[in-house]
Amino acid sequence: MNTIAQIHADIDTRVKTIRDGHPDWLCRQGCDGCCRRLAEIPRITAEEWNCLQEGLMALPPAQLREIGREISTLAGQISRPVICPLLDKAKGACLIYAHRPIACRTYGFYVQRDLGLYCKDIETRVSDGMLTEVVWGNDDGIDNRLRALGESRELPEWFAHWQRDTD
Repeated sequence: MNTIAQIHADIDTRVKTIRDGHPDWLCRQGCDGCCRRLAEIPRITAEEWNCLQEGLMALPPAQLREIGREISTLAGQISRPVICPLLDKAKGACLIYAHRPIACRTYGFYVQRDLGLYCKDIETRVSDGMLTEVVWGNDDGIDNRLRALGESRELPEWFAHWQRDTD
């Protein structure tokens, strides 16, 4: 079975295993380095967007409007890095944490073996031999499962369609 719920469950299991074995693991609320340095505008599948919408709809209207402005700005942004519009910058926490996309759930816990898809702090610990026993999840496997769910679009495109439908 390859549903968004199953992918979430599989990722949660892997993340729990890593965290249980490493209580000092860097990826947790307050560590927002990846959220502040996105290499590109997030692309998500329709199923991820449906989940993300649930989180957005639970936010206060004023906060949702502000997020909407930030997401709309992303559509024309060419400079990098990108700051995630769903980040509460003061708290270093995701505003829709339970509904966040797969890329956010896997970052710091899954890698593409040759691309180093994890933060510099984790990379330093790996280089210093501190994380030798960690069994990393395979980001390529997750990407393949996501592709099987259908097309993906950039976050501003999903948001723009949603705004038109709700206006």
